[in-house]
Order: sequence, then C-alpha cells, then structure tokens
Amino acid sequence: MTATRRQFICAAGLLPLVGIGHAAVRRVVVIGGGWGGLSVASHLRDLASGIEVVLIDRQPAFVSFALSNRWLVGMAGDAAPQRHDYATLATRRGYRFLHAEVTALDRAARLVVAGNERLAYDWLVIAPGIREDFAAWGVDDPATVADLRRQYSGALVNGADLPALKQRLAAFAGGDLLMTIPPAPYRCPPAPYERAMLIAWSLKTRKIPGKLVIVDPNPLMPAFRSILLERFKDQITYLDHAQVRRFDLARKTLSTEIDEIRFSEALLCPPQQAAGLLWQAGLILPAESGRPSGWAAQGASDFRSNADPRVFIIGDACGRVSPSFGYYPKTGHVANRMGLAVARQIAAEATGKTLPPLLPESVCHVLSSVDPAESIRIETSYRERSDGFLLQQVTQKRNPNPDGEDRAWATEIYRDFL
Repeated sequence: MTATRRQFICAAGLLPLVGIGHAAVRRVVVIGGGWGGLSVASHLRDLASGIEVVLIDRQPAFVSFALSNRWLVGMAGDAAPQRHDYATLATRRGYRFLHAEVTALDRAARLVVAGNERLAYDWLVIAPGIREDFAAWGVDDPATVADLRRQYSGALVNGADLPALKQRLAAFAGGDLLMTIPPAPYRCPPAPYERAMLIAWSLKTRKIPGKLVIVDPNPLMPAFRSILLERFKDQITYLDHAQVRRFDLARKTLSTEIDEIRFSEALLCPPQQAAGLLWQAGLILPAESGRPSGWAAQGASDFRSNADPRVFIIGDACGRVSPSFGYYPKTGHVANRMGLAVARQIAAEATGKTLPPLLPESVCHVLSSVDPAESIRIETSYRERSDGFLLQQVTQKRNPNPDGEDRAWATEIYRDFL
C-alpha cells in the first residue's frame, strides 16, 4: 500500500529514537545509494571524519549499467552490469549502511524512519533517483503496470531488468520491435539513441527479418541522424515528435496522435519523474500551471531543498535549474559531482565555514557507429554569472578510432565512490 503524504510524515513519531543526531556527534543521513548517494557518503568520510554518515537503500547492492548497451546486443568484450554490495562498500569507506525502505520523514523534527529505526539527522541528503510514469499513457492499474514492466521493460530506469531484456533481444526472431523514448528530461539523454543504433546493427548483422520502430516525442539527436535514418534505413522506422496516447497490452498496440502501432516485442520507456519519496515529502517543484512539475525543487548551485535548508536533493530527481537550458543532464557523472559538492558544503558547515559552489560537470562517451567504429565524447560544463544566472556549455568531439576511453572514464568514476 502506498502511504499518503500525511501518513508518510506522521509515521515518523511511531518508533523509538535511534541515536541523538543533534548532540555532540552530528549525523548525515543519505537516502539512496546511486551514483550521487554513494558519492556524498564516501566523500563525507574523507572530508569530515567526525560526522556520522548513514546510507539507506531498499536494495542490498549497487548495480551500475554504464556501458551496458553493447552488452545487451552481445558485443564481444563487454562485461555484464556491475554489482557491489552496499555493506561491503560501507565497511570499506567507513560509513554505516542500513538496508531498509524509508517509510516516514519528519523534517520539522529532523527524523527519518527506515525499517525499525528512527534516525535523527543534522543534514539529510535525498538521492532517490526516478520512477516511470505509466499513468501518462493512461495506464494506472497497478496489475497492468506490473505486467508491462515484467514483459516489456526498456530497462532505462531499473538495472535489474537488463538481463531479461538481453534475453528478449537475443530471442527476437522477426516482426516489429517497438522502442519508446521518454520525453525530455530523462536519464542519460544519448542512451536510447545509442541503444537503437546497436539494436539496428544487431538486426542487420544477424539478418533478422524485422524492424525497430522508434516512437520518440523529442527531436532526433543530430549526432545520430545519418546513422539511424540512412545507414539503418532498412532496419528502422523512426517517428519523431510522436506522443504516446494509449497503450493496449491485450492487443499489443500503441497509439500516438496519428499512428496505431502493432508490435511483436517492445522496449517500453514511459515518461520519467522524481521518485515517490520526494512526492510524499512535499518536495516537488510546482510547474507554472500550478500542477506538479514531476521533479524536485532545489537550488541550482547548492542543491538545497527550496523548502528546507537542512535537506539536499541530488541526482536524477533534481528539477529545473535554468531558464536557459532547463535541467542538468540526468547522468551518473553529474550525480557523482553533485555528491562531492554537497559533501564539501556539509563538511564546511560543520566547522562554521562557507565554500563557493562546486558546479556539476559531465563527460559522456557514446558509441555512434559499430562498423566502422566511431564514438562521440560529450562534455558539459557550467558557470554562474554574477547575477546567479546559470550558463551551460556543451562540446561534442567525434572519435574515429575509439580505444577504451569509455572504460577508462567509468573506471575513474567508480574509483571515486566504490
């Protein structure tokens, strides 16, 4: 049963207090063990050894699916998604891990309830990730949503779905293979296009009599235009600016404003939004219409919640930060950098100091062609004007001879928090 916001907040008073977060030993509670949560927990132990750090996640292990697209189509030499036990990471890095689901949050009392513990905190970092919004497609029955995820998950959100997706792609023998791309913003913007290119390459290489039908509500990324529309024109039907209106699981059809698409197999990636914890805690940013935007309300450079200076929100759940470019890219590299920035701020505050903001940055290596091999390095950086306006700079560089740069990048990032 899903708790209402009132139930979620009130439940914080039902369990005995564990520890005294507001006494001599101060405590940071980190909710969510992804790239951002692991980063802040790890860096806090290095920057402020006197602060107790508790990391909470409902899963027992961190599963990374960086570089997983090639693994999905069976390209030689690409390893399966990595799995790291949180308990082992916590012991190695010096923080505490609590394997539990957060069931209540009382910001007024600075308390988090998770499992059988009621944790007081001095600072709270929420890095809950994102969730899929099937209701945007008119599918809100929990049983139907569960069936869609079980049968046709696109595995852009849940890394645990990747092995089953790999098996489905290997078993695909022909027909129409439907792939939907979420409307922006969504996790790892180039990933669906890289995946589409690799699936098309696999269909062509294996001589599968089928087509990849891509339903994309966004404009096509320029770097992939010629690859998808020309090189794989016999393997791909691409529908851009196409909004999904209805989905019929029984008939295996998807309807847009114009088309009704029947499919044999599907990779369904519905719209994304911030994870439920932020909705339950009342930390979602209202849109101009007054309705929820779907994303968190936090500062653009300090990542503090707009509602509570003791709460930081980092990672994919973050909301709009600039009228110029909208959102930070929802990538692991950005989340990792946010974690470091917040750890620095908390460590400084614990000693009565202030630090200038550390803005995110991101590097992304995307495979744009298999034969001949080619990749694209996408670098994103930010600077803040004197009036607080945030500016973004994006550079793309083609690499006609990729030689493990993406693996080297992943290894360096992992070393930061694993």
